[in-house]
Order: sequence, then structure tokens, then C-alpha cells
Amino acid sequence: MMFRLPLATFGLIATTTMAFAHGDVAPQPMDTDTLPDVGEEWLIENPYRGQGDDVWKTAIEIGDSGYNQNCARCHGLGVVSGGLAPDLRYLEAEEYGDEWYVERFQTGYTQNGITKMPAFGELLGQKAAWAIRTYIETRPDDGELDDATPRLIQIRDQLKAMADGGDGDVAALQAELSSIAETVETGSGAPIADSVAFRAAYLIGGDEPNFLAAAEALTIGLSATN
Repeated sequence: MMFRLPLATFGLIATTTMAFAHGDVAPQPMDTDTLPDVGEEWLIENPYRGQGDDVWKTAIEIGDSGYNQNCARCHGLGVVSGGLAPDLRYLEAEEYGDEWYVERFQTGYTQNGITKMPAFGELLGQKAAWAIRTYIETRPDDGELDDATPRLIQIRDQLKAMADGGDGDVAALQAELSSIAETVETGSGAPIADSVAFRAAYLIGGDEPNFLAAAEALTIGLSATN
């Protein structure tokens, strides 16, 4: 059963468990030029959630980089928290969760005069905020690929061989990866998880399949889940 923490729990965790200061880390800029503009007034709901696959995938790609440069130190690589800060995978992918997220992104968090989280709003801007949010809300829940891991390792090895000129049925592999990806649930309740199976299927699709990149994505992603 999927479990999502109530918003009040995030507030409690943020108040009690963020033990190490984070404010001395300079936020790293993000290139968001390829994302649609969202206006100057801060929104309270993720605008990239319903603008089509291309915008959604672009937001995830930019948000992935931005999160890992600016947020992973406290919130964990791949948004898997080690307990230092809230596990943002379980922040609900709807307006209620968005409001909490964007307020904290804009204003940061200070406790007893110590900055636990910088205010990113003016430094990174709204497009960066929602790109990171899109990446966060598409993270798979714990254990979602456990059953599929042995087969994904086999597919990874086959893709490596195909990158070196070996034979393989690209369409069948893409269909299988897509089928696995459809079974993966997010922690946030978002309908599609940006899992390694999803990424690998995407990378071998189209007119120029990138077998090596897909194999590397599986290697890195499966390593991270174990």
C-alpha cells in the first residue's frame, strides 16, 4: 500500500530533525531557458504537471540536475532521505503539497538563528522551483523495482552488447521496459514514475536509439536502489 506523510508531519520533521546547517552552501544556478515561462507571480500549483510530455520530461531533466546540486546534501541523492531532512518523495503531488513546497523553497527555513535551508526563491527563480518539484514528485516509492531488478540487469547487459554492435530486438526491449515502468508507483501519488525502466525505454526509442546511455541509466539507477 502506498503511504504518504501528512503535510503536518513534514513541518514537524523539518523542525526537529534538520540537525546540520545548510545555509553556508551557495545555491547553484540552473539553466531553465528551455522551460515555458510561468510569469512573475509565484504560483501555488506545479505548472509543468499538465503541459504535455515534452515539457514534463524537460522539467524532470532540469530538476534532476538542480536538485542534486542544491538539495541532495540534506534531502538525499535521488530524494531518498537519510533522516537529516524530510523525505520529499512523499509530499503529495497536488496543490496542497505544492503550496508547502513552494513556500519553503521561496523563504527557506531558520531555527534558533541558524539557517537550516537557504531561501532559494530569489536566487534560482520560479521555473527552477517547479522543475525541481517535478523531478521530486516523479521519484519511485521504495522497493518498486525489486521484483524487476534481475530482468533489468539482463536487459542492461543486452543493451551494452547492442551498443557494441550486437543484435537485439529494439522494439521488444522498449515494450518490455515500458511495461515494467507502468507498474512503478511514485511516493507522491503522481501518476507516472521517472524510474530507470522509464528512462531506458525512452533512450532506446525514436529513430536514434542510444543503447549505451540506456545501459548506463540502468546501471546507475539499479545501483542507487540497492
